[in-house]
Amino acid sequence: MKEVRFFYVPDAASVNELPDEEALHAVRVLRMEMGDEMMLMDGEGVFYRAIVTEATKKRCLYRIEETLPQERQWLPHLHLAMAPTKNMERTEWLVEKATEIGFDELTFLRCHWSERTVVKTERVEKILVSAMKQSHKAWKPTLNEMIDFKTFLRQVQTHEREQGRAMQKFICHCYEEEELDEKILLKDAIRRGEDVLVLVGPEGDFSIDEVKMALAQGFQSVSLGQSRLRTETAALVAVHLMNLANQ
Repeated sequence: MKEVRFFYVPDAASVNELPDEEALHAVRVLRMEMGDEMMLMDGEGVFYRAIVTEATKKRCLYRIEETLPQERQWLPHLHLAMAPTKNMERTEWLVEKATEIGFDELTFLRCHWSERTVVKTERVEKILVSAMKQSHKAWKPTLNEMIDFKTFLRQVQTHEREQGRAMQKFICHCYEEEELDEKILLKDAIRRGEDVLVLVGPEGDFSIDEVKMALAQGFQSVSLGQSRLRTETAALVAVHLMNLANQ
């Protein structure tokens, strides 16, 4: 039995042709032909079973046979905000694996100790889409441009005020200073069914001032366990815990 291939088509219901990059992959790599079946995903929770109606060197047209709304695997909004690693390959690895596990939003933070201050989100977006197709996720996570840490905290405050409710907000750090709040394990802190935001700092950790700033705005200090984790590992653990708590 031939494997059904998945393609990302944001406006799948209103067009009848794969986007250029997806079309090239379909006809040149997968060698799809007229009559072949494929699955389209719009990234907004709907799959479409479709049939190829025309395949040329650069184009792939289709006809939708069935619309398949998907049920969410988790209900709350799961948001990871992290400082990208100096070695971008590590961050790209994190994006791929986190998408396979499942979350809703990724924001890159520019922190005091950040070694990387610029991220090419176009490449990261492609990795995210590829992982979404590979893992058959019905919703595409939102990818945000890099933002200054202080500005991000202000945005969170504004969002909560506009929504009229607070979300669960956690910051992972390695400090043990007495003036900071007591850290608890993230796995014990997450409340099922509530929107959650987790902050993960750069290789050099958040600065103590950044931690205090976050705590002053309602974030809670959390630990991911006794092991000292790399930034991308900590971020992946955070996504996994958010996801598991809300399965």
